[in-house]
Amino acid sequence: MTNKAIQRAVSIAGSQQKLASLCGVAQPTVWRWLHGGGIEIRYVMEIVKATGGKVKAQDIRPDLAQLLQAS
Repeated sequence: MTNKAIQRAVSIAGSQQKLASLCGVAQPTVWRWLHGGGIEIRYVMEIVKATGGKVKAQDIRPDLAQLLQAS
């Protein structure tokens, strides 16, 4: 299962390596995100920033939006 939001972020950044560098992680971490691995909350805003806001936090982690609405 490919994470569409991360796929889009990789596309915007130019490569997995570039997105990794912008987010302060190693490229294998981006590969893991892309292939359904969990994305820690601390990296969500880094991904949003790396894409210039083109990929939204709720696209990356829809569960976060649901949690915020529930409170």
